[in-house]
Amino acid sequence: MPQREQLIFEYSRAGRGASDQWPHEADPAALADLPAALRRAAPPQLPEVGELEAVRHFTRLSQLNFSIDTHFYPLGSCTMKYNPKACNQYAMLPEFLARHPLAPESSGQGLLACLYELQEMLKAVSGMEGVALSPMAGAHGEFAGVAMIRAYHRARGDLKRNEIIVPEAAHGTNPATATMCGCVVREIPIEPEGDVDVAALEAAVGPNTAGIMLTNPSTLGLFERRIEEVARIVHEAGGLLYYDGANLNAILGKVRPGDMGFDVIHMNLHKTFSTPHGGGGPGAGAVGVGARLVPFLPVPLVGREGERYRWLTEADLPQSIGRLSAFMGNTGVLLRAYIYMRLLGREGMQSVGEYATLNANYLMARLRAAGFDVPYPRRRAGHEFIVTLKRQARELNVTAMDFAKRLLDYGFHAPTTYFPLLVPECLLIEPTETESKDVLDAFVSAMSQIQKEAEQEPARVTTAPHTMPVRRLDDVRAARQLDLTWKPTPP
Repeated sequence: MPQREQLIFEYSRAGRGASDQWPHEADPAALADLPAALRRAAPPQLPEVGELEAVRHFTRLSQLNFSIDTHFYPLGSCTMKYNPKACNQYAMLPEFLARHPLAPESSGQGLLACLYELQEMLKAVSGMEGVALSPMAGAHGEFAGVAMIRAYHRARGDLKRNEIIVPEAAHGTNPATATMCGCVVREIPIEPEGDVDVAALEAAVGPNTAGIMLTNPSTLGLFERRIEEVARIVHEAGGLLYYDGANLNAILGKVRPGDMGFDVIHMNLHKTFSTPHGGGGPGAGAVGVGARLVPFLPVPLVGREGERYRWLTEADLPQSIGRLSAFMGNTGVLLRAYIYMRLLGREGMQSVGEYATLNANYLMARLRAAGFDVPYPRRRAGHEFIVTLKRQARELNVTAMDFAKRLLDYGFHAPTTYFPLLVPECLLIEPTETESKDVLDAFVSAMSQIQKEAEQEPARVTTAPHTMPVRRLDDVRAARQLDLTWKPTPP
């Protein structure tokens, strides 16, 4: 049977099926309350396959996936690192998994204790005074952060403050979030060495400044060396500082955003704290705040009174920006992050930042020695770094996207491509702390081999991938004529 077929309908034969799994005919009396217009006139067009064929089909599909468990996945700014199986195992204990969100607090003290301890640990690693766990993704946490900044200014009667400053090296979600919260975005440039242009910042702040959104290290993989000065300028102008926590992995256990002067942070628990990441979720974007923003945290939070735990609601925080998700958010993801932090402990979390930056700087040095260019050669990498292939694009007509596609043939997922936009033909590479030296060396070897191919037989690179089930797509056509629906072949 062909191994590259991916539609289960291709195995379907009339009359074939798994009778033990097939639902019994419904009792006509049970359908009496359904209006006739809503009842099917014919059975749905489902594939007719045997049980073993279905198992083999979906097993083969799973083997086609790139994942952390099967491949090196160096997506810059995404921290695609190994997820310990113990975290999944313990988060799926029956006492967690079967708990109904409307069950009384008295029967869920163990769960509430875990979430309360997670709040406290996140406060400790971020340097913040309060933490809310309910945002369900990084962008959701961003929304909560900017909403709290606006609520703070409004509570003080400072209604004119509606401008959010965003460096040009920021994540694309930052200006989108500011706009979603009804703010005006003011972009400022960066200096040639990759730091925020402080002179431009001083010119941008004023009586309308609500705050600034940035991450440190930035999306360039560089630590903002003048961050205390940036904080002073924004605070003296009456604004607040928002920390995009996507890059928190680089500084975990080494330095805290609260100590840099930030007032609010979101933390991607599905990145730094190693819960399953990718495929659209699930995520968790917990938010931490300094003292002045604690009254505006989204609810519910977990509070502790003596030895008992309870949900804190609007009655406890009347200035709260409100509820952002049903119940508590993605509790299963939160539990995985809690278990991960408990497994690591304080010293283990410090090692995360150390090995993440060590791996990034080692990989950057190896690629530079192999002849690849970096845009900021005098700077040390954070947890990620940029390689620019503009020379290859100019001299060989082989682009960063061509390299990315060819890496798939070598068994590596591509790094983030063409981001950040201000570096042409860039690959943003984040090896994380969980990859071994052998894996990093193999990646360098693959990149070097692709470079040789680009020089000697460029068509082999520009037409890659060659070993994947799907070859090079026409990106424009795929976007404009997207076809995700199976249609039966006419008889």
